Amino acid sequence: MATVELNGVRKVYAGGVEAVKGVDIKIADKALCVLVGPSGCGKSTLLRMIAGLETISDGTVSIDGKVVNTIGPAERDIAMVFQNYALYPHMKVYDNMAYGLRNRGMKKPEIDERVKRAAETLELSALLDRRPRELSGGQRQRVAMGRAIVRNPKVFLFDEPLSNLDAKLRGQMRVEIKNLQRALGVTSVYVTHDQLEAMTLADQLVVMNGGLVEQIGAPLDIYEQPASTFVASFIGAPPMNLLGSEQGTKGASLTVGDLSGLGVTVPPGTTTLGVRPEDFRLDAPAAEGLRTELTVVAVEPVGAESFLHGTASDFRMVVRVPGRSSAQPGDRVPVWAERFKLHFFDRNGRRVQA
Repeated sequence: MATVELNGVRKVYAGGVEAVKGVDIKIADKALCVLVGPSGCGKSTLLRMIAGLETISDGTVSIDGKVVNTIGPAERDIAMVFQNYALYPHMKVYDNMAYGLRNRGMKKPEIDERVKRAAETLELSALLDRRPRELSGGQRQRVAMGRAIVRNPKVFLFDEPLSNLDAKLRGQMRVEIKNLQRALGVTSVYVTHDQLEAMTLADQLVVMNGGLVEQIGAPLDIYEQPASTFVASFIGAPPMNLLGSEQGTKGASLTVGDLSGLGVTVPPGTTTLGVRPEDFRLDAPAAEGLRTELTVVAVEPVGAESFLHGTASDFRMVVRVPGRSSAQPGDRVPVWAERFKLHFFDRNGRRVQA
């Protein structure tokens, strides 16, 4: 298959608008790399530069060790799956999947073999004579993926392919895409703004913000060790509670805003303390950690767990508790988090090692 490597890649549009600001990414052969970030962070622009649909202002894009900056999309040996499926409405499923192969002059027996093999893999065999309007959203997305698969490309590119599907179908398709990518062993780059999608799909996760890469790593490593307050607040649902503070000193108790007596020491240079909603506990503290009292404003039951929204001094916080909570708005609930579950950040929003 192929590796994909980006070195110092920039994109500057007319008028000096810099959408991508010098990105370096190395994607291993057969890996599924997910680019995640808010709208306007540059992730789709980056994907389009890999595809050859956007010119590169500076830097290089290499596929399988070959710089492709000046090579057209058709010669890069990539296949792209779009958000809107991009199927021909007047063509049957078979013809949509075979169209690109016919344009390349492939013989009919080989086209037939590739299409039928892909259709079997994607459970589309019974739908080959239907037109896109006769299919569900999930089936149309499978056809779009099948059209990419039959090309046997070196690299798959996915541009938010699940954003038009309902929540249940997105969950099903996430599993299908992950299993399919592993089975085919094709290097893949996947763009999404959905952090749950990113966490569940990625072998390699790239978090982007404002045209820059904030952090690259395995999904759980990024979740457990966010490099910045941006990553901490973007990855995780609900996001990490971030409590601003005055700079702590080694061995001193931290005072967060008007909170006092939290009983936790912080590394030098810390100006923000972070704790994830699920890392709070309601039972009596048995170790050093952050201790405070949440004034409940709202309770959000979601089945297997509940979210307690509230305030602790001047800060809004969310605490996740298992099952159905008996807490009511106005209640004051003691909460604590063990010290090894806490995250510390400096005045620039960068992680401080504890």
